[in-house]
Amino acid sequence: PDLADAKRVGRISGWAWGMGYGGGLACLIVALLVFIMADPAPFGLDPGQSEPVRAVALLVALWFIVFGWPMFVWSPDRPSANVAFGVSARRGMRRLVETARELGQHRIIVRFLIARLLYIDGLNTLFALGGLYAASTFGMDEKSVLIFAIALNATAGLGAVGFAWMDDKVGARTTLTWTLGCLMIVSTAILLVQSALWFWILGIVLGTFIGPVQSASRSLMARLAPPAMTGEMFGFFALSGKLTSFAGPLLVGLVAYATDSQRLGMGVIVVLMAIGLIILRTVPEPEKG
Repeated sequence: PDLADAKRVGRISGWAWGMGYGGGLACLIVALLVFIMADPAPFGLDPGQSEPVRAVALLVALWFIVFGWPMFVWSPDRPSANVAFGVSARRGMRRLVETARELGQHRIIVRFLIARLLYIDGLNTLFALGGLYAASTFGMDEKSVLIFAIALNATAGLGAVGFAWMDDKVGARTTLTWTLGCLMIVSTAILLVQSALWFWILGIVLGTFIGPVQSASRSLMARLAPPAMTGEMFGFFALSGKLTSFAGPLLVGLVAYATDSQRLGMGVIVVLMAIGLIILRTVPEPEKG
């Protein structure tokens, strides 16, 4: 909200997510060429101990350091209140408690946060376990999984940018509803296919809807939050994506164990998205400004 007016929030959010996926795509390509496909492995890494794969974590850390600092240097910020850190921290904690108490007065936002908690938990579980599912069900090796992730990032970025216009034209909640519904349909189809080729095709289509679900969620929060409480509300927004991040993988594991079927276990992801979508439908479309 500090970088764009209400009429352009959807476009800016979509473009930003698209650029983020572009950066992730570049990082994945570097990881693939430098660590996974290189023969011999660089820096004396031992493939037998999966050291090239583990070294990708160091690449990601370096990537954050190199490309993260420009945001802190050049991104505009609100003027400082010139208050000591300790005082500011105490005020922040006090304000957080007050905002938590006031959440009951913002029932629409609460419903949205509950909906997001569910469907983002499903999406995060898809990210966390999708590679394992591809490897165990379709026999994809590390290289194939990484190439698949590159394709997924590419289509997710294109989807975020492509659906940005829809966000500003018809509204963030409508965009989110449609793309989340499409995400559920494609996810269900992926769990039903037996062919690796169809898994690839549907996986690439799936990525098209992942980006706009994430970008439209952010722009919807920006439009729902009262201007004076934007910071606090986005704090709860971030929390709703992390609070129950363990639940999705746990439920997938329990269902897969109980049914002896990875496909049924991964079906939990679609169920989480479906419940989130049902709750999201009770959230009215906010004014676009």
